[in-house]
Amino acid sequence: MSTSVLQLLVAGIGTGSIYALIALGFNVVFKSTGAMNFAQGEWVVMGGMISALLFAATSNIGLACVAAMVLAVLVGIVSERLVIWPLRRPNTLLITLVSIGLAICTRSLIMLVLGKKPVGYPGFSQVSTLVVGGIAVQTQTLWIIGLTILFLIAMHFFFERSMLGKALRAAAADREAAAIVGVRVETTVMLSFAIAALAGALAGAIITPLTLSSYDQGAMFGFKGFSAAMLGGVGVLSGAVVGGLALGLLEAFGSFYISSDFKDAIAFTVLLLILFVRPSGLLGRADVVKV
Repeated sequence: MSTSVLQLLVAGIGTGSIYALIALGFNVVFKSTGAMNFAQGEWVVMGGMISALLFAATSNIGLACVAAMVLAVLVGIVSERLVIWPLRRPNTLLITLVSIGLAICTRSLIMLVLGKKPVGYPGFSQVSTLVVGGIAVQTQTLWIIGLTILFLIAMHFFFERSMLGKALRAAAADREAAAIVGVRVETTVMLSFAIAALAGALAGAIITPLTLSSYDQGAMFGFKGFSAAMLGGVGVLSGAVVGGLALGLLEAFGSFYISSDFKDAIAFTVLLLILFVRPSGLLGRADVVKV
């Protein structure tokens, strides 16, 4: 395997890890509400910008990233309590439309509070690039891959082993049955928004050293995450990983062998192909409804 191919693989996996985190946020909210949360991309921007601004004030990368994620989780919880919870007759379409309004409001607040100027900060390691076997790899890309793996493992154990995670899965599978056995469905919805905000903020915090963060990036981040979720299978948590990595690799190889000008167009093309060929995604299953 040539050096250029290996380098593209590493770059694609790094980018795909970011898309996987964003897609995970989409899937967690979809599992609990059946709707798409289009504010997910704004939470990515929030995590990146808050991390950069806190680093400028404290010069501590770890503290800045953790504080940014905590603040994003609080914003996710407050957003759900103020916007989703008061809905008298929530349904899939209504929640999706409300989330679009939430995204617009969040973007405006980010612009007013955090500013319009793009911000960034150094990578997590003092050495910016490693050369292994002739392959030049940015150390921040390795951090992105490693932290994404740790987060996904933590989410796996949360959903499979903890009582709270099992309650969320139960509510996602059957809201009425879960409520009968004592699961507070409203709490699980709030929790899903908190997890989605956490995943988005983590993605923003770890990608900012490579790309900078600006208030107007949320729509593109959201679209890439949505495409990854659709590709892997909406509502399938493992599908977020598969879809994110697949989209990241397609972008890396497409940018190299075709043109970097078509990088964003690749996500649009993938989304259209999935909608036409396999709407349920690679790992999803089509629902059968008897009428």
